[in-house]
Amino acid sequence: MCTSIVSNGNKTIVGWNLDILDMEYKVVAENDKVYIAINDKKEGWLPLFGANARGDFVAMPTCWPFDERSNPANADCKNVIMLDIDLLLSKKTLGEIKDIVECEPVYSVPGVTFQSQLSDRAGNVLQIVPGQGIRYLPKPKYSVLTNFSPFKGSTEQHPWMGWDRYNKAVEMLEHNNEGFDVSDCFEILKQTAQTICPTVVSMVFDVADNMVYWCENRNWDKIQKKKIS
Repeated sequence: MCTSIVSNGNKTIVGWNLDILDMEYKVVAENDKVYIAINDKKEGWLPLFGANARGDFVAMPTCWPFDERSNPANADCKNVIMLDIDLLLSKKTLGEIKDIVECEPVYSVPGVTFQSQLSDRAGNVLQIVPGQGIRYLPKPKYSVLTNFSPFKGSTEQHPWMGWDRYNKAVEMLEHNNEGFDVSDCFEILKQTAQTICPTVVSMVFDVADNMVYWCENRNWDKIQKKKIS
């Protein structure tokens, strides 16, 4: 469960709720990036979600229901997680990843369909759903991704798909003006936060200011911030 938001008004503002259960995480604030790392039993700490000083943001919600088409065909397949990490660590640009996924099939890990909503400093958005397809949105007014496939919508049901969160975020974004800012984004994240599969980090990226704001465990009055450069 997670909620990803990109809004392009007077500013490009990116928001992200990380909703996880029984997983170890940490927020890492460095000079050139702020990210959330997850402790993987095999790989150790992986930088999976967050912003870099170039203006990119990586959000990777799980897609429900699971789709077997996302299972890797072989060991040499392009993996959506590695592409996301390459963007977050500035090893590839959004344009380079777009070129890759337009030409080659992309897969997730066995048994789990991870999908991505990636954005750059210009507010362009790239959505990747392994086994189903990609959508490139050049600087949309806004873009929302929760835990269902944008290629399936509500045609397949799952308790964690987040249709309600998606509709709430879209409704709030539709009613916001061009002055949509950090506080507005936090309000959407607050309204779409979860407790059953709890929201452990809520993060907002003001791209123009290169400022990342975040709070943990829905402590909305304890927001931290870091300017990256």
